[in-house]
Parts: sequence; structure tokens; C-alpha cells
Amino acid sequence: MSVLHDRLDSIQSLLPRSEGLLVAHLIQQFKDALSSIEPGDDKANAPEAHQLVRQALGADAKLAEYGVDPVLIGSYKRSVSIKRVKDVDVFVRLPDLPSDVTSKDILDRFFKVLHAEFGVDSSARRRTVRQDRSLKIAFPEYDLDVDAVPARPHWDGTTWEIPQKGHEDKWVQTNPEVLTSLSSEMNAAHGGYYVPTVKLLRQTRRALLRRGAKPGGFFIEVATYQAFKSGLVSGNDHAEYYVSALEEVAKIINNFVVYGIGVTDPTLWGKTISIRATEDELETARVRFGDAAASARSALKEEDAGKSALAFQKLLGKNGDDDTVFKMPPGFNEDGTKRATAISAGARTVPAGMRTFG
Repeated sequence: MSVLHDRLDSIQSLLPRSEGLLVAHLIQQFKDALSSIEPGDDKANAPEAHQLVRQALGADAKLAEYGVDPVLIGSYKRSVSIKRVKDVDVFVRLPDLPSDVTSKDILDRFFKVLHAEFGVDSSARRRTVRQDRSLKIAFPEYDLDVDAVPARPHWDGTTWEIPQKGHEDKWVQTNPEVLTSLSSEMNAAHGGYYVPTVKLLRQTRRALLRRGAKPGGFFIEVATYQAFKSGLVSGNDHAEYYVSALEEVAKIINNFVVYGIGVTDPTLWGKTISIRATEDELETARVRFGDAAASARSALKEEDAGKSALAFQKLLGKNGDDDTVFKMPPGFNEDGTKRATAISAGARTVPAGMRTFG
């Protein structure tokens, strides 16, 4: 036993101490946490629901005349959605839409077509609901909704326009498909750590803010993208990337709330993203993300794996199935303390094990 202890001590002395012991980075626990927030059956249901909406719109003669061409967008398409996926965004491109067709006209057409196709649910409620800039179609069998957003070409020939909220005859510029490409490029540039980090930040937002509170997950995603783009986010594992990104996102939120510095829209030159949140909601997000960043940094430096795991557990909360996202490492109780062992110093006998140390 003394030889084994000497070997363990020797190995431990070689581990980096600048950010705490390697065990405190909890590599396996972060991998399991990411699995815990990964969408389940939603992965199959979302594209199936999208296909049904696509077929309904494509079958309409008038929309076909407008060159109707739906495509999936949103967090699901960018692979940054977390459990559970409750809605899927379908960007319905209409490249041949006449300029005299107002946003009200096209939304009316969408409702007519989609309501005729999907009708009502088992409770006699309309499955198709008209919203400010889209049509929401309920798929109770999948427990999710599809938001179909009509889009016409912008005058620049490269971006699009969608109905502007609160205006029946106005359109607003957008470019959602580019964000999908940018996300893929950023993920590749960081060895596959960008997308998982966005997921962890989205889960942190869910844990820190009450359900339905703003700012939403899209704001956090774009803030995370800008944090990565700044060059200030780095790491060697999921823990380091998560903590580094959380710190930078907290700064971005603080700068937005305190100094009014907008978050740049990476898909449109000179534009910032709009945020639907009250002053109280923004202040709450600023304070909680600031506290979370400090807590995460302390957890990363903590040499006690139990204390470190407990801190990350609080930051990541529970997933869409109400399961704890971040699990305790082997040998620790749920409160972060070490489990009692049957082996005591100087014991003459040792309980039989699984003989896996060799």
C-alpha cells in the first residue's frame, strides 16, 4: 500500500496547480452535464414537424407562385438548443413575393393555408395561432410548436425581411441563416468547444432566471458568440471554456445594462440585436450573471472536487426533465462532502475491491 500511495503522490505533484487540481475540473461531470441537457426525442420530432408545415405551405398555389422555400433556423438548427425543445423556427423564404404584398397580406395567407391543413386539436382548439410576425402551429403529439415566419428578399439581394412587430405593412431586415454558418465556423475554430459552451450558458440562464424571464436564450447565445469573437474566451476543457465564457458574457450584460452598449448582431453590419426585457429583468440578469461568473471562477480554482462540483451544480440547475444537470463525482455526497470510507490509517486489513488499480 505504501508503494501505491507513493506513486499517487508522485502523480499528483505533477498536476497543474494554476487553476486547481485537475480533478477539480471535473471533466467527466461536464461531459455528463452536456448529455443531460441534450434534446432527446425532440431531435426526431422537430424536423418531422417542420416537414409537415413545409408540405402544407408548398401545396398552396399562391405561395408556390411566390417561390415558397422553407428552411429550419433557430437554436435547433444551430445545434445549441437544450432540453426540452418546445418550439422550432421555420424561415419561409418567398423570393418572388411582389413588393405590393404587405406583411398583413402574407400572414393572412399563411393562416388560411395552415389552419385549413391542421385545423383544431382534440380539445377543439385551433392549432394555428397568428402572432405578430409568424404563425404558430401546435403539434400536441410531439409536445412542441412550429413558428412559421414569412420572409421576402431585402433590397441588397443577400439578406431578408420579415414582418415587423406591431406594424401590419412594414418589414424588418434579418439574416438568420448566416448565424448558422458563423456558429459552425466558431465551433471549428475552438476545437468543438463553442457549441457545448453555448449550451452550458443557455442552461445557466435557465437556472439563474425564472421561467419565461428575459433576456432569453438567443441574447445569451449572441453574447457568447461576441465573447468568443473578442478572443478573450479560451480553455483546455469544458470547465475552462465555460468559466471563461461566463465571465465575458457577464461583462457584456453589465455593459449593456449599465452603459447601454448594445450587443452587435453578427449577421448584419452595423446592427445590434433587440432585447425584449424590462429594466428589472435586465438588472436581475446583470447581478446574477455577475455573481455566477465569480462563483464559477472560484469553483474552477477549488482543489476540493466536492466543493467545486457543488458550485457548478447550483450554476447549472435542472434540465427540462427536472433532473439535476451536474452530478457529484464518485466518492462524494450530494452536499459536496466526502463519503466515509471503511479504510482507516494503519488498518491491518483492507476490504476486497474490484482490483482495477493495476
